Amino acid sequence: MDIAQNLSNSIILGCTYILMAAGLTMVYGVLKVLHIAHASVYTIGAFVGVLTFSLIKNFWLSLIVAMVVSGGIGVLIYRFSYYYLLDAPRTVPLIASIGLFVMFTDLLQKPFLLGAYQRPYPAGGAGLPRIETPWFSISSKQVLILLVTIVLLALVYILLTRTRIGLGWQAASLDREMAAAIGIDLNRVIALNFFLGSALAGAAGVLVGIYNNSVFATMGDLPSYKAFIIIVLGGMGSLPGAILASLLLAIVENFLVASVGYVLPRDSIAFLVLILMLMFRPHGLLGRE
Repeated sequence: MDIAQNLSNSIILGCTYILMAAGLTMVYGVLKVLHIAHASVYTIGAFVGVLTFSLIKNFWLSLIVAMVVSGGIGVLIYRFSYYYLLDAPRTVPLIASIGLFVMFTDLLQKPFLLGAYQRPYPAGGAGLPRIETPWFSISSKQVLILLVTIVLLALVYILLTRTRIGLGWQAASLDREMAAAIGIDLNRVIALNFFLGSALAGAAGVLVGIYNNSVFATMGDLPSYKAFIIIVLGGMGSLPGAILASLLLAIVENFLVASVGYVLPRDSIAFLVLILMLMFRPHGLLGRE
């Protein structure tokens, strides 16, 4: 039972990693930029979600509003920052991204926004049932995380494989100049890429805020490097790789802590996995060599 329970907990944890890393992977796939400010969008999503929920007391509406606002913030970040740095060396947008992350974190700590304190997000499991089996149990909050992740990943898959937008993303990720030469509107494609990736980050922030019943200004600090680790493990720019790496990292973290205890801080395990991966497979699990 312990193995099944740890596995189910790992999958739920992996779901939050997937939503956070998927957007970062999508941005990197098109722009080849490590979008560190993506973690700020995650926090903004959680903040907008808890603010909306406090006003209307409806989780699903708060999730939709948080995703739309987060997507809009992502587009603004692209339009007023990366848009002017597309042809610059890749270190330039990276430095700009770090600056944006610090700026947004500081702004969120202002008293008129999140301030220095944690805010509860008491949405519970949004009315979803708890699952009990002889081998494992899943709380209503965990069911919510799993359901939302599956639905969002299904929508992303449809967009990527069944729409002109998705084909535009794939073309731009392979060669931006060639994509522009065959008539693809790069600005539109990149802006939509940022919108969807940022919306996924906002959803991740909402789900983590509900799961922990806590939203605070610096909650993006940990995801800022963990999402980076995940996209390296999965293969830079590979969305399937990011999904696989998210699940594997969550499984390793849960089972290692369960078997040997807290010998190391839980989050340091991700760095150990990253080091081993870089030693034996530097291109990641599904990365192109």
